[in-house]
Amino acid sequence: MGNNVDNMEPMRFLVNAVESGNRVKGLLVSGELKKDESVAIAPSGQQTSILVIEQEGQICQSVTAATNLTLDLTYSVTTIPGDIIVPADLRPEYSDQFEAKIYWHSDQELLPGRTYTLSAVGGSSEATISKLKYQIDAKTNQQIAANTLSADQCGVGNIALTRAIVFDSFSVCGATGHFDLQDKVTGKLVAEGEIRHGLRRASNVHWQALDVDKQSRASIKQQTPRIIWLTGLSGAGKSTIANLLEKKLIAKARHSYLLDGDNVRHGLNKDLGFTDADRVENIRRVAETAKLMLDAGLIVITSFISPFRAERDMARSMFGQDEFIEVFVDTSLEVCEQRDPKGLYRKARDGQIKNFTGLDSPYEPPQAPELTLDTVQFTVEQAADVIIEFVENLPA
Repeated sequence: MGNNVDNMEPMRFLVNAVESGNRVKGLLVSGELKKDESVAIAPSGQQTSILVIEQEGQICQSVTAATNLTLDLTYSVTTIPGDIIVPADLRPEYSDQFEAKIYWHSDQELLPGRTYTLSAVGGSSEATISKLKYQIDAKTNQQIAANTLSADQCGVGNIALTRAIVFDSFSVCGATGHFDLQDKVTGKLVAEGEIRHGLRRASNVHWQALDVDKQSRASIKQQTPRIIWLTGLSGAGKSTIANLLEKKLIAKARHSYLLDGDNVRHGLNKDLGFTDADRVENIRRVAETAKLMLDAGLIVITSFISPFRAERDMARSMFGQDEFIEVFVDTSLEVCEQRDPKGLYRKARDGQIKNFTGLDSPYEPPQAPELTLDTVQFTVEQAADVIIEFVENLPA
């Protein structure tokens, strides 16, 4: 990946340690820092100026990057490690969304909607490629329509973060415009990127505080809201168990709602297919919908294959302790194929269905589900009762 750094880059000083309100240590990552320069602290915006620049015990009038320094500030300000000191008249952006050029390294394809870990000079955050706009042809530099990227491919897309970071466009400052993406589980580097620009709409959208909260809605229903997330192969018995489970909850005067994989694809997700990228987006939308229903005080049952651990972990991360109950309907591929209630396995074997989970698309079993149900050993009735007993024994 190119390194678009030159001597004209703006001054950016990363604070690594704070000794007092007006004495900090850190790394000058770009540009030139001068004594008496008027500066601001990003992202807070507090202003001060540079009183003393100290490099390895020597007092300097000016220093260029990249250099470890100790700074005395003229005015005491509130500063924490991770803040960036910048010229008062040349400040970086601060946002949780931006457009970026992405250089994909991993052998596993980029999947829009999957959660990764983003690391940059200006901060770290969980991140998703919310939209891949296009791939860039390596030979012609032309833009090619694409939904994903493979190893050694490059593309442009929008990235959404769970927390805002400080950054510059890469064309303005290479040090603060560069980022890495790591696999959220293994920490392995999957991509590098260059930030093109922030998405301005991100700064105009704010979370609206509401007086009626989840606890208020749940209290009038006299129940504790939960997410009961059933996962397993097609034909494992998820929908049958989920349907009976909801009937039993209703009989107990519980307010519940069942989100079924097939039914959701008739409406909310009717625009999605069955590629890996579409499966990721399918589960992201379901998780967001389930979160709204939980906020309404409901017990939400979801019945989806949800084949990838990363997306099930993403869904779990959206909820509090004991709110998300992962139920692995553990039925072998052989048994599911023998049942084949919808005739899908037969069609997949005949080549009529592509990307079928368990055959030509992977299923990653849960590693630590709250419940595992073997439907060869359990009847549907018993399985539903086991789930209800588990939920009722959880702390309120």
